[in-house]
Amino acid sequence: MVYLCTSCVSCKNPLNQEKDYQIFRYNEYSNINSLDPAFARNPPIIWATNQLFNGLIQLDDSLHIQPDIAKKWSISEDMLTYNFILRNDVKFHKHHQFKTKDSTRIVTAQDFEYSFNRLTDPKVASPGNWVLNNVSAYKAINDTIFNMQLKKPFPAFLGLMSMRYCSVVPKEIVEFYGTNFRSNPVGTGPFKFKLWEENIKLVLRRNELYFEKDEKGTQLPYLEAVAVTFLPDKQTEFLQFAKGNIDFLNSLDASYKDELLTPSGKLRAKFKNKINFSKGSYLNSEYLGFYLDGEKDEVKSELIRKAINHGFDRQKMITYLKNGVGSPANSGFIPKGLPGFNNQQGYEYNPKKSELLIKEYIKASGNKKPTIHIATDNNYQSLFEFIQREMEKTGLTIIVDVMTPSTIRKKKWSGELDTFRASWIADYPDAENFLSPFYSKNFTPNGPNYTHFKNDAFDRLYEQSFSVTDNKLREELYIKMDSIIIAHAPIVPLYYDQVTRFVQKNVKGLTNNPQNFLVLKRVWKEKE
Repeated sequence: MVYLCTSCVSCKNPLNQEKDYQIFRYNEYSNINSLDPAFARNPPIIWATNQLFNGLIQLDDSLHIQPDIAKKWSISEDMLTYNFILRNDVKFHKHHQFKTKDSTRIVTAQDFEYSFNRLTDPKVASPGNWVLNNVSAYKAINDTIFNMQLKKPFPAFLGLMSMRYCSVVPKEIVEFYGTNFRSNPVGTGPFKFKLWEENIKLVLRRNELYFEKDEKGTQLPYLEAVAVTFLPDKQTEFLQFAKGNIDFLNSLDASYKDELLTPSGKLRAKFKNKINFSKGSYLNSEYLGFYLDGEKDEVKSELIRKAINHGFDRQKMITYLKNGVGSPANSGFIPKGLPGFNNQQGYEYNPKKSELLIKEYIKASGNKKPTIHIATDNNYQSLFEFIQREMEKTGLTIIVDVMTPSTIRKKKWSGELDTFRASWIADYPDAENFLSPFYSKNFTPNGPNYTHFKNDAFDRLYEQSFSVTDNKLREELYIKMDSIIIAHAPIVPLYYDQVTRFVQKNVKGLTNNPQNFLVLKRVWKEKE
């Protein structure tokens, strides 16, 4: 089978603007700790590295597979062999270490071989090494053909290759900087690195060598620069946006949600002439996770975990605490919008059942005052204080521990939190991605199984799904696995999120996508 792909994204040709005006500005509240794509494990790093790097393939706004550096590819009938044919006009950002007349060079298949070797190198310790777990071999056949061999068929493989971990990097530059490549990135993306003062600002400039063009033949990107600030306070971020000093806000923070939106989720009248507001599908499940290998008896008990699942009204939480953004996670962990979501019955709001489950736990354990600690950041504090109040009525004491997002991430990965708020955003558009956090061989710190959930039936179905090429049959396996997760309650699904963006009126071409990735190569700004 041979797949030829072409990419055509509709947008207007931007007006000729003054270059110094074409700067897109945003704030990264959660900070960035690396610009190396091998460490792009969270949205802040993914957003920045999206501008700097390219891989073999990319996804459009509908999550369809599109060419990137690979202009086409072939897949063997047994779905084990992939041959990627590379473009011959993609150049790395200019750097003196290339030691060529024009300080750059063309990307070759050997660069992908090096980049993937680096991804799996224990000395690099990339958190993204798992993306090649199912790859038995890869090699550059010549400068333009890159071959990959899988251990077993994996229908979502092309989507997996769209992850920023799989970006191409130049060997001579990485070896020149060593670990400092994290702060001196050189890629092929629409923007090139200019300046990074950690915790203060990041500046990227237009890549004059970028290979992609729009449908009218105009070279991308349109913007001259991207400027990122790192204000740690969300209210300050909002004030800067309200003054027009930053160009957009991503997501709805608790500190300003009521100022921007009505309780029904509409933009307030005073902002309608100043900013644009959009909502869209988001492959993100927000949840409460339990670390099952910890020492806390309450966390180990299915009775307590199920009691929490039944003990609060998710719809009420969405309506009054999220201003209508998102939908209650009453089905399972797989979110709406992915095959495998089937509106199965999850945990309905049933406080009486919650109370009975807690009484059953008290009787069996002798613990008359069951208590759990929930770690969250201040953006979600009100949600868990709501759950705290609701669960007190059923006999469970909840203590809400507010921490910084970075502290939660670190402690979650190392198993230091008994109970924690987390979100799972699709790395690639297949429901398997939402099931991998529950596969027993994906335990942290190297894998995404933060709860340390282990179930033999789940593991068998998960492994079986890789060899099923029929989409409908594979979806049935996904549904069974999701049902096992619900039955054993290693998590409390909270809600299926939505992409929410508030954008200055003069920003054009910024689109939503179900992964909430920031794609700026087709964005421009109009003079007000």
